[in-house]
Amino acid sequence: MQMSPYLNFKGECEAAFKFYEQCLGATLGPVFRYEGTSFADQVPADWKDKVMHASLTLGGQVLMGADIAPERYEEPKGFSLSLQLNDVAEAERLFAQLSMNGRILTPLEKTFWAERFAVVVDRFGITWLINCDGSNDSGHS
Repeated sequence: MQMSPYLNFKGECEAAFKFYEQCLGATLGPVFRYEGTSFADQVPADWKDKVMHASLTLGGQVLMGADIAPERYEEPKGFSLSLQLNDVAEAERLFAQLSMNGRILTPLEKTFWAERFAVVVDRFGITWLINCDGSNDSGHS
């Protein structure tokens, strides 16, 4: 058995997944659109080119998502995606990119359990935890 997170977007799935592909170094899988499917009548007429299903692969993990019809969309709450890193520079880069045009809930700082930790909500409304142990850093003691 395998479990994969599935994210719902309010029409921005393609932009979000292209951003995550670039930002996280993930591999974008096939993108299926509503047009031409049996689900085309479940979205507004101007949504035919929106994403019915897409996936990203990062390492051995798969992240999936879709655009949800406006009347069915609910803002994400009660979960976050956690990134586990061992390089402080990479944690700082991800923090900068994910927080751009988003919201910083917890600034990227050293904590008692990590060299760096932060919580951000990206511009697409997804909450990310950035947790970095710093084990790949030469200055780490």
